[in-house]
Amino acid sequence: MYFNKEKDRINIIGAGLAGSEAALFLLERGYLLNIYEMRPKVKTPVHKTDLFAELVCSNSLGNKSVFSASGLLKEEIRILGSTLIKLAEISSVEAGQALAVDREEFSRRVTDKIISYPNVSVIREEVREIPENTFTIVATGPLTSENLFKYFQKFLDSKDLYFYDATSPIIRYDSIDLNFAFWANRYNKGDSAYLNCPMSEEEYNIFYEELTKADSIRSHFPDEEKYFEGCMPIEELARRGRNTLLYGPLKPKGLKDPRTNKEPYCVVQLRSENKDKTLFNMVGFQTRLPFKEQDRIFRFIPALKNAEFVRYGVMHKNIYFNSSSLIKENLESKKINNLFFAGQIIGTEGYIEAIATGLLAAINLHLKIQGKSYLILPRTTMLGSLINHIINVSAEKPAPMNASFGLLPPLFEKMNKKRRYEEYAKRSLRELNKYLSDFKYYYEN
Repeated sequence: MYFNKEKDRINIIGAGLAGSEAALFLLERGYLLNIYEMRPKVKTPVHKTDLFAELVCSNSLGNKSVFSASGLLKEEIRILGSTLIKLAEISSVEAGQALAVDREEFSRRVTDKIISYPNVSVIREEVREIPENTFTIVATGPLTSENLFKYFQKFLDSKDLYFYDATSPIIRYDSIDLNFAFWANRYNKGDSAYLNCPMSEEEYNIFYEELTKADSIRSHFPDEEKYFEGCMPIEELARRGRNTLLYGPLKPKGLKDPRTNKEPYCVVQLRSENKDKTLFNMVGFQTRLPFKEQDRIFRFIPALKNAEFVRYGVMHKNIYFNSSSLIKENLESKKINNLFFAGQIIGTEGYIEAIATGLLAAINLHLKIQGKSYLILPRTTMLGSLINHIINVSAEKPAPMNASFGLLPPLFEKMNKKRRYEEYAKRSLRELNKYLSDFKYYYEN
């Protein structure tokens, strides 16, 4: 297909994290873009604004350390030229070892940057089918509209894969009882970015009993409910056994309560939602409980006995593809030419994973227009291993996948976990930089 850069437009469908990253890469290279975003005309169960790159679950983009899977992926896409990572760092709030952002500031910065380009048109309407004879990136995310997903089912012969996701409550800071809370990071690493709400064994027993017997909102869908393990509702975790929360989101390890100078029996951590620290979210407390039950049960946490909730946790259905039958290594469709996919709809899970695949799809679309070879990253890189996994997974119904060291080819030498992760990161960055130094086309407009 002949492409005239001065006249022809590229379509990006969806202005979430993946779509926004893809858009910025292409806008910076002078392409004419149509960005389709159905909000606010068509609403979703969890979005609150019409801004681009709105974070609907946590405001954390994961660990900053390059020796973590999430941190390594961040460093890789920083090397590849990610714009959203830069905007996230500018919009960051204190969160210890995590990169967390003031979600409204971050989304507004992304939106303002995109619409500042003269070569972009933003179209606020639902896309129900893919325009023919165009270069298009679909980045509609896990909340893809039913109409568009039915189109994909028909023309891509896609199976209906999904899981249920949930968000955590957000609380006003001035409603938290600071007599029963303290500021700290685990093992005193970094600034004291988390507000910790400890519970005694007796207090936990009461909380646990109320949580496990609470009324839950059941799905409106007739089939069996499926959850992503990395975002399991707090009440579902509790039903797995009394100690599940104590070794999970409520673990007190590495924290010391200044009132007792001892490690608490358990602790609920709160993380700032904005730079002014007026709002805090309950870390690991994604839930599908009815609002009245959240309001009642979470007040059994002593520091939250008078909590004012500005947002309750909610549950929603996330849709994704089995990419092994639909997508090539370059993130282009196997069945529709010049159609690329990115973000959580391809079976990745997580904010940074969405940004990374949006960037990679844009790079490869750009290279295709230029008539050059694609950017196919080595499997020893975190992004390369993630793409390799989703397009080669053998399971009939694969689960969404985060960045994980378990996806990387093994090292030959045996070593402890800490050193192994360090060696994985060193190898990844070494081989990524070597690959890019040999891949001269990537840096050309």
